[in-house]
Amino acid sequence: MVCTPVKRKSAIYRQHFPRRHNKGLVEAKNEIQSRELRMNKVQRWEIIGIFIIVGFGTTLHFWFEWTDYWRPIALIAAVNESTWEHFKMAFWPGLIYALIEYPFLKDETNNFFIAKFAGLFAMPVITTILFYGYTSLTGTHLLWADVIVFILSVIGGQWISLTILTKTEKMQPSTQNFAIAGLVIMVLAFSLLSYYPLNNLLFTHPETGEIGILSDYDHDHGH
Repeated sequence: MVCTPVKRKSAIYRQHFPRRHNKGLVEAKNEIQSRELRMNKVQRWEIIGIFIIVGFGTTLHFWFEWTDYWRPIALIAAVNESTWEHFKMAFWPGLIYALIEYPFLKDETNNFFIAKFAGLFAMPVITTILFYGYTSLTGTHLLWADVIVFILSVIGGQWISLTILTKTEKMQPSTQNFAIAGLVIMVLAFSLLSYYPLNNLLFTHPETGEIGILSDYDHDHGH
């Protein structure tokens, strides 16, 4: 039987197209699985970060007292009970954890610095909203409520970070540059403003009305 050109073409098509089709399906499946593994890795890092930031941050509340009020440690440790000083308890552990994360996640994500800036910026914003929200309703601040506010702010910041880290599309270089600049500004602010505090509500120690490093640390100052 003579095989016509049309039949030969049809036979070739049946022979090769399924292979190409199956190969494409396998590659797509592998890509999906690879992405799921990467995203699970990122998710684990961000969830673990919640516990590390909360744990490390909680200790920063006491470092200034533990070091007998050693002024250099005021760079990262809370020096009074003002809202600003409590911001530091999330920022410095969050920044240090981000630096630890970077070599492990930089090749797994597209927007690392944007995610970290957004998360670290969100933590004090969430703290401010929740703290002044509940104190305006109760007329006072409660230790257990302050702890919950701190934990929720860290969870919120890490969730925002995770959301951006798991985006498939890469954001604009200008956005990344803005994020890096924002991180630098935050580092400078948290490094300097305990020593040179602004005279406003965020920096005011609630029991004495003082700002920054207090003139005297006794039991009445609550630190």
